[in-house]
Amino acid sequence: MNTHTTVQILYACPCVSTGSHSLMALATYIVGKTQFPEFSVVVMLDDVQIAYYDSTTWSIFHCSESDSNYHDEEQNDGDAIFRDVYNSMKNRAFYLKGHLNHTDGVQVLQRLAGCELLNYDKPGPLHSSDGFSGQNMEEFTFDMEKHDIQMKMPWMITWNQLKWLSVKFMYENVYHPICIKVLRRYLNLKKNNDEKRVRLMKKTLSDSQGLQISCLATGFYPRHINLTLFRDGQPVDDDQITGGEILPNGDGTYQMRKSLGISEEELREEHKYNCTMKHLSLHNKLDIAYDVYSVSIMAVVLNIFDSKDPLVHDSRFE
Repeated sequence: MNTHTTVQILYACPCVSTGSHSLMALATYIVGKTQFPEFSVVVMLDDVQIAYYDSTTWSIFHCSESDSNYHDEEQNDGDAIFRDVYNSMKNRAFYLKGHLNHTDGVQVLQRLAGCELLNYDKPGPLHSSDGFSGQNMEEFTFDMEKHDIQMKMPWMITWNQLKWLSVKFMYENVYHPICIKVLRRYLNLKKNNDEKRVRLMKKTLSDSQGLQISCLATGFYPRHINLTLFRDGQPVDDDQITGGEILPNGDGTYQMRKSLGISEEELREEHKYNCTMKHLSLHNKLDIAYDVYSVSIMAVVLNIFDSKDPLVHDSRFE
């Protein structure tokens, strides 16, 4: 048995479109005795783990900041969904074990399932893909607009009409709406956190009458971002900027700082300076603007769903 192969097959599923956000759950059911829980689930926002659930505690553990106002609701939703997934995967695993004649050793069934939000906050389909002991077994998409299940790889088990209706009811009325609700909630929480993690600062240069402005982005993940300084709406040439290295933080996230020196003559010209951060993989954009007469750190606005029209808050010096 090669459980690593199973994971690679599941993650090869092209489930998320460019520019979208996803909430995906990787569930694992193990047939046989191991040191691991019989059933476990890793929940990911885009590609960042935010929660964990298993059959040892039957509880959700948050791996990132969560909203305490929704603690009980999320525990109830998660328990209802994951117990249903547990029963489904348990039945499927034992059926496949016999059907494929895998009678010896430990066998593993994995399921990668979840939903996505497309551009402009439009709910996308629900995806699901199963792999059993290194083989990709079943794959489908539930289309909310068509209210239909679209098969990409056929199910090994033949269902009657009543079972089909039951499965479609669960996807349409339980799985998909709860998934979209939780995805929106965590995106809003991420937005509020990101607003606190990008700072625009200035300091007086000791050896001249000029200033240095610095844009610091910290606490972001994944590590691939574009951090750009603008003067009067035009990108500042790289040879005028210092910094730009991606450095690790102690919590698994990253930081980047870019700085620009402004001469005394440039100060008299009263240029406008902007700092823009864009997550290359998550389609997020942070846009910070100020003029050289500011005395405080500027406010930040994160526009999650449409980076073509970022909101900008411009504070001015007293």
